[in-house]
Amino acid sequence: MPEWIVERGIGETRAALVEADRIVEARVRLEGGLVARSIVAARLKSIGSGGRNALAVSTDGTEILLPHRPAGVSEGAAIAIEVTREAIGMVERWKRPLGRISEEAPRPAPLLGREAQAGELAAAGWDDLIEEAQSGTMLFAGGSLALFVTPAMTLIDVDGSLAPEALAVAGARAAAQAIRRLSIGGSIGIDLPTIGGKAPRAVAAQALDEALAGTKFERTAVNGFGFLQVIRPRAHASLLELALDRPTFAARQLLRRAEQGHGAVTLTAAPAVIAAIAANPAWVEQLARRRGGAVALRAEPSLAIWGGHAQD
Repeated sequence: MPEWIVERGIGETRAALVEADRIVEARVRLEGGLVARSIVAARLKSIGSGGRNALAVSTDGTEILLPHRPAGVSEGAAIAIEVTREAIGMVERWKRPLGRISEEAPRPAPLLGREAQAGELAAAGWDDLIEEAQSGTMLFAGGSLALFVTPAMTLIDVDGSLAPEALAVAGARAAAQAIRRLSIGGSIGIDLPTIGGKAPRAVAAQALDEALAGTKFERTAVNGFGFLQVIRPRAHASLLELALDRPTFAARQLLRRAEQGHGAVTLTAAPAVIAAIAANPAWVEQLARRRGGAVALRAEPSLAIWGGHAQD
């Protein structure tokens, strides 16, 4: 049976839905900021206009946009808000978290799953998943996906050596699997090979439907140019979007690898990655506590962003 497991790291909490020893879906929840499905105490700052786009401020000072104006609540009133979408600053820095009025008392977001055992997430292929997010590339039998993040949508391009109709089916299935693995939400465009006739295009669309079964989504038909659009709920940033902040993303992955050892350690990485770690002294303190030894940082200009390493 599929099962969600959680690994609490430094700077982030990682969660994966594992089925048959493989990650089917994944989520990275960053430290700090408001979390989707949590309920927070706030005050109404502005009632907006035309019944829309009210603005609230949580007790930690975060502004939350309320697309629908809360009825019967005046400016300055204390309210409870359920966070429906986290801030997604990697692509759309101006976008605030979204929320709605709640009758429940403030509470944290529900647990993502059970605590992972040591090495359990790695055994399910977490490192491969992170490589996919960093590179924006996923391979499947007979082809590959190239994934691109834009402010408007995430684009997935399908390429390969199979015959067009077979590639369209395999590519649609692989694209759906990538959407789940990388936690991609919002508007998603999939560029399949151009294939003639409605029936073959319907077969490709059916392959996507089957791979996304049990999840919330809407889609268009595959058009004559092989393009298909999918819309999914977007409550948080995808792993692709998180990877756009390359130095910080790489810094958290280096800290994850460094957590595995014991005693003093030296982290060597590209200057931007070391700067990202140094800018978060709490990360260094957590790593020192977990390892039971001092942590040294060394910038190495010759290393690529993803080339950092930890040396005992």
